[in-house]
Amino acid sequence: MKRFHVHVSVDHLDESIQFYSAMFAAQPAVVKDDYAKWMLEDPRINFAISKRGAETGLNHLGIQVESGEELQQMHTRLDSLQADLLAEENVACCYARSDKYWVNDPSGIAWETFHTLDSIPVFGQSEVADQSACCVPAVNKKTAQACCVPSEKSGGSKCC
Repeated sequence: MKRFHVHVSVDHLDESIQFYSAMFAAQPAVVKDDYAKWMLEDPRINFAISKRGAETGLNHLGIQVESGEELQQMHTRLDSLQADLLAEENVACCYARSDKYWVNDPSGIAWETFHTLDSIPVFGQSEVADQSACCVPAVNKKTAQACCVPSEKSGGSKCC
């Protein structure tokens, strides 16, 4: 069974942990000095936050699978969508060791499909050039303006 994954970069980890714990009515399953993760069943999601110097907001989305077979099925799907799919085997990231594949959607949002093999005591491996990126590889990321999100600049409007 698959689990949806969302990773958000935050400015204030402690405040964000309090906020999301109240919103999910659950405490995080993992808490580190720079990272927290909730493994929720309702909704079935792996929701992670980190404070590592990346731009605040959505870091990446993903699908966590429970087996190597499911990961291979996802690889087949993703490979048909994007020829420059990035494969990583036994990689250390976000306090876990995983096999994974990365693609970008048409808007440039990074998507990670991964099978977690084990937990590890460090955030990531030293080969990752930009540790602030939460192990998101440098793949044609496009930036887009937020839409349908109220802001002071939009006068509180919720639509584009």
